[in-house]
Amino acid sequence: MGGLSIWHWLIVLLVVVLVFGTKKLGNMGGDIGKAVKGFKDGVRGEDEKPTAVVPPSQVADKTTIDVEAKEKNKL
Repeated sequence: MGGLSIWHWLIVLLVVVLVFGTKKLGNMGGDIGKAVKGFKDGVRGEDEKPTAVVPPSQVADKTTIDVEAKEKNKL
């Protein structure tokens, strides 16, 4: 008598979706995911973070061309 069945949880979920809408719930889920990732990165520490800097001479793919884009000013 004290426990909630699956039907109770489905009704609660339906009410939450009707109140907040699916877009807002998706945004909240993304924000929570970013917060968890930031927390994990903070706990891991600076010395344990992997470095992604690879010198150009050690790049395996020689078909990629590195260029610098310049902004064009309109008068």
